[in-house]
Amino acid sequence: MPSFVEDCEVVIADAPSRSGNQPAPPGNSFPRAARLLKHSDFERVYKQGRRHFSSHMTVFYLRQAADAPDRQTARVGFTVGRVLGGAVERNRIKRRLRDAVRLRRFALKDTVDVVINPKKSILTLEFAKVLEEVGRAFDAIAKKLAEK
Repeated sequence: MPSFVEDCEVVIADAPSRSGNQPAPPGNSFPRAARLLKHSDFERVYKQGRRHFSSHMTVFYLRQAADAPDRQTARVGFTVGRVLGGAVERNRIKRRLRDAVRLRRFALKDTVDVVINPKKSILTLEFAKVLEEVGRAFDAIAKKLAEK
């Protein structure tokens, strides 16, 4: 009887632990306090804030009110609507943007609320370009806020 399985080799890939016991490296985290979560905050940024346009995203931003109780750090949120694709594509966009923000968040020194509204082209863009574009947007926001 012929054997269909020939020369099989077992490969075990060691993935990094996801236990959460290890703290994130300093400066490279995106804690809950740095996220824009409430619908009312998104609405406030859209209605009262300013815009920065780039080729693959539109970034809305608004300086946090001086009397805001949770005024500690810059907060960033994302709006990824159904027009950008199915759930898989939208989640991929959000993961890529979260990672880019995590790596470039240090550029926002002011207490500012930022909403990133990506375009569909961000799906096919290399991550290095996404990182560069997010960094440029944050630098432009910091520069515009420093002028005031």
